[in-house]
Amino acid sequence: MIRTIRSFRHLVALMAAVVLAAGSATAWAQPSPDELLDRMNHVVTTIDYEGTVIRWENGKSEVLKIVHKIIDGVINEKLITQEGNGLEIIRIGNDVHCILPDKQTVLIEEFHNQSTLFSALPSSEIRYGAEYDVSIVRGDRVAGRAAFMLAVRPHDEFRYGHRIWLDEETSFPLKTEIIGIDGELIEQIKFADIRIGSNISKAALAPSMSLDNYSWYTAPARFAAVEVDTDWECIDLPSGFRATSTRTEQLPGADAPVTHIVYSDGMATVSVFIAEKNETQFVEKSNLGASNTYSLQRGDVQITVVGEVPAVTVRQIAISMQQN
Repeated sequence: MIRTIRSFRHLVALMAAVVLAAGSATAWAQPSPDELLDRMNHVVTTIDYEGTVIRWENGKSEVLKIVHKIIDGVINEKLITQEGNGLEIIRIGNDVHCILPDKQTVLIEEFHNQSTLFSALPSSEIRYGAEYDVSIVRGDRVAGRAAFMLAVRPHDEFRYGHRIWLDEETSFPLKTEIIGIDGELIEQIKFADIRIGSNISKAALAPSMSLDNYSWYTAPARFAAVEVDTDWECIDLPSGFRATSTRTEQLPGADAPVTHIVYSDGMATVSVFIAEKNETQFVEKSNLGASNTYSLQRGDVQITVVGEVPAVTVRQIAISMQQN
């Protein structure tokens, strides 16, 4: 009788544990993909953080230290490579100083992306069910923090897949992966450790060495872009892509302004540059990590298409550009 009671109590305790676990899982309200993406895109431009990042691409990895702080609404950032020549990148708004200690040189450039590390994050404009399937998985950990995993799977060969691990507490992207059409890993950015919302001093954003004896160079700046109408269009644009801007720009080294058309599907972005043909030799196609480029000459113009999309996408857009 005593043994039966003990067995019954053990069964009740086991059932209670199961019910509690089920209750906890039910109580967790899974956010929608749109909510997660909106939070993520907001937090990468508004939150302070610092940590160690491991970036993997083309079979090679590099370790970076990053300090990121918003001061009066302006992005202030320091990125330091932990190997090689010790490159440091200091960013204040759109001004970027690339410090090369081995050459005692500083190169000043302009940079207009909202995030130095995460330049290819998706927006909530992704057409779920049309070009991508999106699912959310809970329970993984990155850099010691609980995270959601957002899986974005394309329906065709014209775009990459993405996996994004978002911090449960803040929706900050702790880890991102770009997946090729065959399922291969193309690029990964992962925090090994991170402090989010930490009290970062302005001194932490200063160069790590004195620049008194360094040579300073300024990269040629682009002239201001002007939004224009154009009679150029892609007559065989992959489904889901649409033109988001058309403008003329004066690029460094170009004799005349170029037409710059941007196509996007809410996740992937492709730039088309239409310029006067010149006599210099050009490369038909090239690849760097997730980025592909395809160029061709047609009549008196040269068309160059570049984007973080598969090679088939930039080629199809390039050969399908037509002037009406």
